[in-house]
Amino acid sequence: MSERAACALLVLAKAPVAGVVKTRLCPPLSFGQAAELQRRLLWHTLETASRAALGPIELWCAPDGVDPFFDHCRAHFKLELKAQVTGNLGAKMRSALDEGLTRAERAILIGSDCPTITAAYLRQADGVLGAGHDIVLGPAEDGGYGLVGAARALPDMFCNIPWGTPLVMNATLGRLRASGYRWCALPLIWDVDRPEDLVRLASEPQLKILTEGIA
Repeated sequence: MSERAACALLVLAKAPVAGVVKTRLCPPLSFGQAAELQRRLLWHTLETASRAALGPIELWCAPDGVDPFFDHCRAHFKLELKAQVTGNLGAKMRSALDEGLTRAERAILIGSDCPTITAAYLRQADGVLGAGHDIVLGPAEDGGYGLVGAARALPDMFCNIPWGTPLVMNATLGRLRASGYRWCALPLIWDVDRPEDLVRLASEPQLKILTEGIA
């Protein structure tokens, strides 16, 4: 049996299919531009995960891992492709984290739409878990979170959470307090989900390249 890694980095992402991804940004983007933005955001996320150098990277794909862009990511970043389970976001996150924890002491899960997550931020999250916390969260400005890490299985953390609403973080914290988990929240981050986020993204010196030519 192979030795467990110290940390696994898990990235949840949808295939960059026009008319399916980032549709809340259309308009001002066309469906094709939104798909291109999805490709750029995912690539940026995987570059960040690679720079963090915490351990193996797994790309958890929806609807499956057969999209050519996913295969390109697999080859370039030397990562493993996994298919997301069906169900809501909570089911997808729990499945990925539970499986990640079978191969590593700690698992950190992120999406592909929070380009403000840096390699240092990921290392900070791993440090929190390594210091003895059960859970680490990266709270997002919209009331959700863009990062969740775990050092143990969490059978009840993702149940009955109002996914897709501004109440996600507060509901999650209530669940953690009631369950007695040791948790820590990192500094606030923001994601790219609304048209105004495109303007914000284009104004960030280190991130504006993500929108060049499409927004």
